[in-house]
Formats: sequence, structure tokens, C-alpha cells
Amino acid sequence: MMPLEEIALLADVPIELDMELGRRVLPFREVLEWEPGSVVWLPRSAGENLDVRAGGVLLGSGEIVVIESTFGVRLTDFASVERA
Repeated sequence: MMPLEEIALLADVPIELDMELGRRVLPFREVLEWEPGSVVWLPRSAGENLDVRAGGVLLGSGEIVVIESTFGVRLTDFASVERA
């Protein structure tokens, strides 16, 4: 495990987070048929948590919340960390 001093050096490094609702692989011909109002089915149930990722790595999951007029994600679970 990294000493706290080394981790502190990374504290101000910005990371881009992705909140993923779902993924789907479609044939390109199906995408070409899209028009305004088209619906893309995702393999997730309503109310199921989002995946929280950084650099494509799963960090955990959370639920969508509305804060005033914007969306946010309440973290509910963290992925386990395996070290080599």
C-alpha cells in the first residue's frame, strides 16, 4: 500500500469520471435508422445502480439523484481493489 505522503502528491490531479447507465452493441445499420424520438434499449432495470468509472476502470456504483435542477450520483458501493 502507498504511504500517505505519496498518495497526498496525487490529491490535486484531475481525473475524468464516467457514470455509465448501460452498454449495448448494435449493428451499424440499426444506428443508421435512428431518428429523433428513437429509443435505445439498455440491459438494465429501472432503479438499478449506475457504474462509476475512471479511465474505464470500475470504481463502484451509485444511484441517480436530483439536486435542485441537476443530476448527481449517490455512491452506494465501491469495487474491491486487487493488487498484484
